Amino acid sequence: MRRFVIPVLAMMVVITVSNLAVQYPFTPFGLGDVLTWGAFTYPFAFLVNDLTNRSFGPRAARSAIYAGFATGVISSAILGAPRIAIASGTAFLLGQLLDVLVFGRLRRLAWWRAPLAGSVVGSALDTTIFFSLAFAAVFSVLGPNMDFALQSIGFWGLPVMAPRWVSWAGGDFVVKMISALCLLVPYRAVLRRMPVYQPAGG
Repeated sequence: MRRFVIPVLAMMVVITVSNLAVQYPFTPFGLGDVLTWGAFTYPFAFLVNDLTNRSFGPRAARSAIYAGFATGVISSAILGAPRIAIASGTAFLLGQLLDVLVFGRLRRLAWWRAPLAGSVVGSALDTTIFFSLAFAAVFSVLGPNMDFALQSIGFWGLPVMAPRWVSWAGGDFVVKMISALCLLVPYRAVLRRMPVYQPAGG
């Protein structure tokens, strides 16, 4: 089990930092209405997940996810709002498990297809679940209402009235997609130095 210590610790660090960072708008360049700092840290969870999956297989990846999930929720509940911890834990668990599933279906294709597809699909689910549970008024039963007053946000060049968390979710997802592409570089570099898991029949 010692070989899984690094993936588990990496997951713990990423989700704990992200749970704190997502509570703060990214104010540089006037992007506070569309981004939080968490958008820049959370994509590394997919990098850790995909490297673990590629090197040790889906079972090891799921083990790292469960360990990171449990520790992350506890630490986030202590360091941040309980509602954020619930939203983050649920989104993290489902998004990462979906990533493992997609990755497994595509692992025999070109090296970049599995991590990219898994990150895109997992990020879409993660973003939807997290921002809805964490900020939407309809889920206020989970904790203090964090919904925001309606504001005009740009959508395909048209003004749309929506809570600020909706624009945060949109900006967050765009950054995750850019990150999914950029993180293929360290993924490939690290993969060259690690063993490659061969599934049965591979």
